[in-house]
Amino acid sequence: MSQFIQLHLLTSYAPSNLNRDDLGRPKTAKMGGFDRLRVSSQSLKRHWRTSDLFEQAMQGELGIRTKRFGHQIFEALTVGGVKEKDAKAWAIDIANVFGKGKKDSLEIEQLAHISPAEQDAALSLAAVLAAENRAPEKSELDLLKTEQTAVDIALFGRMLASSPAFNVEAACQVAHAISVHSVVVEDDYFTAVDDLNSGKADAGSAHIGEQGFAAALFYSYICINKTLLVENLGGDEALANRAIRALTESAVKVSPTGKQNSFASRAYASFVLAEKGEQQPRQLSVAFLKPVQDDDQGEASVKALQDQVKKFDDVYDPCADARYSLNAFTGEGSLVELLSFVAE
Repeated sequence: MSQFIQLHLLTSYAPSNLNRDDLGRPKTAKMGGFDRLRVSSQSLKRHWRTSDLFEQAMQGELGIRTKRFGHQIFEALTVGGVKEKDAKAWAIDIANVFGKGKKDSLEIEQLAHISPAEQDAALSLAAVLAAENRAPEKSELDLLKTEQTAVDIALFGRMLASSPAFNVEAACQVAHAISVHSVVVEDDYFTAVDDLNSGKADAGSAHIGEQGFAAALFYSYICINKTLLVENLGGDEALANRAIRALTESAVKVSPTGKQNSFASRAYASFVLAEKGEQQPRQLSVAFLKPVQDDDQGEASVKALQDQVKKFDDVYDPCADARYSLNAFTGEGSLVELLSFVAE
């Protein structure tokens, strides 16, 4: 079993605003002295984790990330016939197992990632409390589980500040996607017309606005520690392989949802290089430290990536035991073979 699986993706997006900053404009970063378009790793991971593709592939094996689990417990208790005052107090006791509670609130202060087993244990306890109409005993609040079956927790980790013994180290690391070329964020000035305005008395627009956008070819990098992933999943290598396949397909196919209705910026990766081995992982973003400026930007970026792989291999000896590439610019490779490669 190869310890590390690394994915290097090139994905092209037409004008879009995939991931916004606090001003509503596309996120950027400086690299090599030039402004680049950026999509944060947090945005990428959330869209992969919550995509229909990933959820269907991992059905029943995913947790929930929420502050509001207490509301679910409260509802279960009240449906079971518990008075609202008691239901709120008991639901708070259960919710506080997963994080520090807000004062006199069903919510906790931080997002907690809760596994299916933990959800089932909490809801089963709520059913018992409702049936017996009593408060939970301290021993019954031992709801946290060290053995994880939640694939998303195993991949992306979790931190429970009040219960560090139940923290999970992430087996998957995701870099911020960065454009391989320099960009200038542009502004789209737009108007909206009132359908019931005949234009005879008022020829103006009902709304005027502007929004930032840019187009880019992004380099994305993902590193999966398969040894740690299997460990996080209680030694279930078959489940780990399913998770790796589902994550890889999601990363290749799923786009961030920012401003999709305005730009329809759906895209598949045009190039994917997958690597497996025991060697220390490394990004290939240095290939784009100098912005790519070429009439055939896609193929030039693929060449820059492949050249950098060779140079690292020449200097450090082979940085992977096996590689597989998919190239939609030239029609080489296939998704089926890529998924078999990463999960075998």
